[in-house]
Amino acid sequence: MAILDLFQLKDDVAVVTGAGKGIGKGIAIALAEAGADLVLASRTEKDLVDVQKEISNIGKKSIIVPTDVTNPESMEVLSQKAVSEFGRITIWVNNAGGLPDGTPRYLTRTSMEEFEAQVNLNFNAVFNGCVTAAKNMTEGGSIINISSRASKNMSGNLKNGPYAASKSAVNSLTATLSLELAPKIRVNAVAPGPIPTENFKDSMNMHTEEQEEQLKKHIPIPLQRWGSPDDIGAAVVYMASKASSWVTGQCIYIDGGI
Repeated sequence: MAILDLFQLKDDVAVVTGAGKGIGKGIAIALAEAGADLVLASRTEKDLVDVQKEISNIGKKSIIVPTDVTNPESMEVLSQKAVSEFGRITIWVNNAGGLPDGTPRYLTRTSMEEFEAQVNLNFNAVFNGCVTAAKNMTEGGSIINISSRASKNMSGNLKNGPYAASKSAVNSLTATLSLELAPKIRVNAVAPGPIPTENFKDSMNMHTEEQEEQLKKHIPIPLQRWGSPDDIGAAVVYMASKASSWVTGQCIYIDGGI
């Protein structure tokens, strides 16, 4: 097989959570361009309509399934609708996550309610997604969890502790599930660095060019640019494709070299 053929996802069916905007949208479009049909999940249905139109223009099929990723029953409905429409699930991307209220926090200044909200969105939802995918995925499938650069090397994260802790837990979950589900299903993670999505801009108070320049001084990036959803989409295509058929239990950091 030619090397570029290994990256083709023709006949694949991919579920992507949080697919309505930002990184999730970038992942969904990349998977469609590689040949997959898509099951688009998000809490807000209207966010998915434009994504579906773009996928249709690419020539691939997609369905929209409004989903609360923190609710196991909602995730099961998502999987059943995917199987009902396409007959199978071969790729599952647990992308939905972030800061529930757009506010980074010190661990010692975080209430239990605020901490649980972060864990529920960034870890429990990924756990729910992995378990649901494993029950409904065809042999040879690929689960991809979206982690974060904040989890890198288990280093501390002074002003965003709850988020970093939840994403570090995702890495551990990924490694363990890769053992439990092998050889039937591969499980990997992709960890983005700073990408100026709406959630990132809100949490970093980056709404003007001046604020952006100030932030760049505090986040020195060797490759000297912010990341983009396309950067993450390309990594997910690799992890989903036959090109990575001997890769499981790994977390690849797409972070500009930070």
